[in-house]
Amino acid sequence: MTNSRPRWLLGLSTYPDPETWHGHRQPDRDRYPHARRSELLEPVRQLRRGVRPCGLEEHGVKGFKFHPTVQGYHPYDKMAWPIYEVINEYGLPAVFHTGHSGIGSGMRCGGGLRLEYSNPIHLDDVAIDFPDMQIVMAHPSFPWQDEALSVATHKPNVWIDLSGWSPKYFPKQLVQYANTLLKDRVLFASDWPLISPERWLKDAEDAGFKPEVMPGILKGNAMRLLKLGSHAATAAPPPDIAAVPAPGQAAEIAKSDK
Repeated sequence: MTNSRPRWLLGLSTYPDPETWHGHRQPDRDRYPHARRSELLEPVRQLRRGVRPCGLEEHGVKGFKFHPTVQGYHPYDKMAWPIYEVINEYGLPAVFHTGHSGIGSGMRCGGGLRLEYSNPIHLDDVAIDFPDMQIVMAHPSFPWQDEALSVATHKPNVWIDLSGWSPKYFPKQLVQYANTLLKDRVLFASDWPLISPERWLKDAEDAGFKPEVMPGILKGNAMRLLKLGSHAATAAPPPDIAAVPAPGQAAEIAKSDK
């Protein structure tokens, strides 16, 4: 019997008690017969010590990318907390695939991949427990675009990148929020080679973005997120409390500022 969870994540947590392993297949203890927490957390210790082959500083690691659908886990699963702690400790951004996945599309059973793992609402718990870790939700999050906008509006350490889609197909509300409430936390990305930067930029001309927000989307926001140039010693800006809408008002603000 094999474990349905990704092996690299399994190596960062203890095995769950069989009595509490509700709804899941139990781990294959024959494959990991002598596992102890001290051994399972060794990859995390290597990350912290900078030991080969996992040293962050040695290899110039600038961030991490997670694909919950492909890796088969909910981002809020506590078994992933140890590696989030390392990412947070080093002040690195964490990018999470969100929304539909082209991987497995059209295959029998979708290749066994569960789209629900990539619902952006699952990042809400991560953003709460790691408020200083900058979280980037990759792609327009179809069919959960509103959930992505809600989390990003509510949690100031959450960003949205615009990769994977031509801008002419962006959901209208995504463009509205990029022009207003989230103009400082939306990031250009193309997902090359699927979409070239040239095509993205051309299609963006007619997508409805305000000219004044484009410098931030194309460069300024990423400079701040990655602490480049004059932002090298600064963190992401604290939320502007006065600009945060009251419950139920966010959509109205975005709709009124087209």
